[in-house]
Amino acid sequence: MSDGETLLGWCGLLALRGDGHPFIVDADGQRTLQFDGLTIQSQMALDEPDALALDYTRTMMGFLLFHPAPRHVAMIGLGGGSLLKYCLKTMPGTRVTAIEINPEVIALRDAFRIPPDGPRLQVLCRDGAEYVRDPVEAPDVLIVDGFDAGGMPEQLCSAGFYDHCYAMLAEGGMMVVNLWSGDRRYGLYVSRIRDSFDGRMVAVRADEDSNRIVFASKSPHFPPRRAQLLDRARALALDHPFGLVPLAQRIQHRLDHRREDRDDSWPSGKRRR
Repeated sequence: MSDGETLLGWCGLLALRGDGHPFIVDADGQRTLQFDGLTIQSQMALDEPDALALDYTRTMMGFLLFHPAPRHVAMIGLGGGSLLKYCLKTMPGTRVTAIEINPEVIALRDAFRIPPDGPRLQVLCRDGAEYVRDPVEAPDVLIVDGFDAGGMPEQLCSAGFYDHCYAMLAEGGMMVVNLWSGDRRYGLYVSRIRDSFDGRMVAVRADEDSNRIVFASKSPHFPPRRAQLLDRARALALDHPFGLVPLAQRIQHRLDHRREDRDDSWPSGKRRR
């Protein structure tokens, strides 16, 4: 570890008072990004910085089951850049745009080994809600993981926000949202996503976390056939060995029972606004 990295670790430990500013803690070979000393926002293994250390990030990469070769992935929320780095490393034909509202988070990008901007990567300091409302281009995949010190910002979970997400996606595109199941408004957020995407969505639990990951598709062919989903999982597992087959099975289980669960069920017939 360099002197600079050691300093960042000590700064993180001193910041455990929780003043709302992002800080770093190094322990047991892991580097974490935190806001309050209690909740981990992002985690990186120091000896494997491009790996997906947290289960919810592995679950979010399940978008590959529906959109295996996106040309452009946009991410709202930079954090420690786990998903960004993984996409750049394993998907050489994909460009990534990360939108982060907090310049203090962006200032920590070197500590999390996030590469500099270039032909395949652009990090923007901008409000994600403004980005989807006035997009420069239409991404194939939009990842929404925009938690801050206070939780999920209201502008990233409103009905209007999800409508804009739908509108800005490329044809056949997909939105992936990280939600916390303990939020009393969780069901409301899922309902809003369902309405904005005409019911073409499914929510699954991240295995080891209290996170719920929502996959919402702009494709009229969603959901895929059972055989297609599992065959794709097996093929992708060669390049993405983090449990895509059991994830595909969990997703299929939710799809099979979507009519029985009011949070994840098919739409009640509401048309797009």
